[in-house]
Amino acid sequence: MKAIAIDGERLLWRDHDAPGEPAADEVTLDVAYAGMNRADLMQRAGAYPPPPGASTILGLEVSGHVRAVGEGVTHLQPGDPVCALLTGGGYAERVRVPAVQVLPLPDGVSLRDAAGLPEVFATAWLNLYMEAALKPGERILLHAGASGVGTAVIQLARELGNPVFVTAGSDTKIEACKELGAEAGWNRHNGPFVDAVRDWGGVDMVLDPVGGAYIGDDQKVLNLNGRIVLIGLMGGRQGEVDLGVMLMKRQRLIGSTLRSQPVALKGEVMDALYETVWPLLASGQIRPVIDRVFPIADTEAAMAYLQANENQGKVLLQVAA
Repeated sequence: MKAIAIDGERLLWRDHDAPGEPAADEVTLDVAYAGMNRADLMQRAGAYPPPPGASTILGLEVSGHVRAVGEGVTHLQPGDPVCALLTGGGYAERVRVPAVQVLPLPDGVSLRDAAGLPEVFATAWLNLYMEAALKPGERILLHAGASGVGTAVIQLARELGNPVFVTAGSDTKIEACKELGAEAGWNRHNGPFVDAVRDWGGVDMVLDPVGGAYIGDDQKVLNLNGRIVLIGLMGGRQGEVDLGVMLMKRQRLIGSTLRSQPVALKGEVMDALYETVWPLLASGQIRPVIDRVFPIADTEAAMAYLQANENQGKVLLQVAA
């Protein structure tokens, strides 16, 4: 098969060993589209290595068709159109993955759009409703609201009764977030978000892919028993935490990564998506937000585009015609 290889400073689409036959609880997929994520940028830079035993090929989500199934797999058959959450290996013509991380496409969703579903909605579900244990009516501050994860969080929270305040890098992005269901927003180029969020009424949870100096400001807008879920380090690894505020307001700071979670937990997340999110996708109440699609041979350009932070929604790679 062919796959994207990291060759020094270059990304090359070239021959690569194909994955072996699926184990009893695995499936092999022929990839149609691969979703891009900031984790891929971090891995390329050497800052986010794959877990032991995972493919070293970039790519954490794909859509495509089932090629082969292990003997213990009963809910999927060769030829089925599916999407999958991966630990790695998506920027390739073929990938092997635990069957519990593979779902049939929601009714009415194309292979193209389905490639933008697994990572972002799994991230949203894990962090909002498992890590932060949000209840209906609790309020969210969401940073990077126009990102792929952000567009998923806004729509999911809107449907499950959790008002969202977003921060983003332009007024255009703020308006796009409001069209998806965010109640209010703040352009980060206008200075700190603290007063705007407090005027909105504060929040019960912050979903933070930024870290760095944002953590201290996150604390300032949390209501009693508030939770900060840290999912990225776009703003740096170091930040100041006011332990007195954390103690008196009973705050929690939770670090969370999806990629390194055990297969069993990923299966729980995917089951929850199938039960709760897939019907909303099929009915059109929520939708994958796709910004651009690049041919797999143009992965270098696609990564530069994602790195520039201009996208509103998901950036995809087309692997098969």
